[in-house]
Amino acid sequence: MTAEGGSSDGRGRRASFAERRERRAAVDDPTIVLEAAARFLEPRARTVAEVRRRLTGAGYRPDLVAGAIERMLELGMLDDEAFARAWIESRDRARPRGERAIRQELAQKGVDRTTVDLVLGERREAAAGEPTDADGVTVSADEAAAERLVARNARSLARVADPRKRRQRAYALLARNGFDPDVCRAVAARVEDGEGPDRDPAGD
Repeated sequence: MTAEGGSSDGRGRRASFAERRERRAAVDDPTIVLEAAARFLEPRARTVAEVRRRLTGAGYRPDLVAGAIERMLELGMLDDEAFARAWIESRDRARPRGERAIRQELAQKGVDRTTVDLVLGERREAAAGEPTDADGVTVSADEAAAERLVARNARSLARVADPRKRRQRAYALLARNGFDPDVCRAVAARVEDGEGPDRDPAGD
């Protein structure tokens, strides 16, 4: 049997999930639980809630789970604020989404509302300091993200010949990705008018 309960019963038979949970429930060494938590963090960063769900779901005692989480917070291995900030930066860079969708995603990860409000506030403040658009109007963080999403889908949108249908397609794309109606309308209208970042330099 391994230190954290193992997956074999010593006769080569693979232990069932219930058996593994029972063995982990009998663990009384905090180091074993801390090591299990560290392994869970190896692929990517996690939230406190994700780690707690993983360890308690695996069968470890709640008090040992709490102790492991406290230690990881002390070591800086867990930081929900940093996680939320990195999540938003990743979304804005690689897969633009609206604030509503980002809020939902972070809530599902277990990030509390106060922390989400904080990091989204930083996002809005950063956008307020960015250059304005061609008409001298300040572009919000969500509108800038929406424009990037439309730009990423410029080729498929350009294949819709009818301007009205093209605008509708762009609006639906933005709505699916959590942008509010005002942002959807504003950015989709520029697609219809042939303005903004949706124009594909290699198209038309």
